[in-house]
Amino acid sequence: MASAAESVAGLTPCAESPRFQQRASAASTDQAKSRFNVYSQALCGDDGLPRLIVDGRFSHAGDFLIPGLLFLYIAGTIGWAGRSYLIAIRGSKDATMREIQIDMPLAFKSTLAAAVWPLAAFSEFAGGKMVEADSKVTVSPR
Repeated sequence: MASAAESVAGLTPCAESPRFQQRASAASTDQAKSRFNVYSQALCGDDGLPRLIVDGRFSHAGDFLIPGLLFLYIAGTIGWAGRSYLIAIRGSKDATMREIQIDMPLAFKSTLAAAVWPLAAFSEFAGGKMVEADSKVTVSPR
């Protein structure tokens, strides 16, 4: 979160914003009070609403960088698990049915193995398994 000493684009720390304080005093539940306590460390606009700062400074990494990287990791894990499952069932005689009726032990194994997908993806890319040779890719004449 932001420190009180820094200023970004005319924003003020929420703890010093009168509009934010007005909104915070109207909080009635413990959950809302806790949320306003956390947001008081952020930067607010003139309207008293907290802003996300996406300027590359590590002091604002919690605003966008960390959630963004976490999203990419989770999305990649889901994609890699699905890819691994489809590759595993590709050669079986009932592959189409196993796409419809998921083989749960295999899907669970694929999901656990997908936790290290960045390393697996890099090793497959570096080893040439993830990309196809240019000679095998058909290109339509233009």
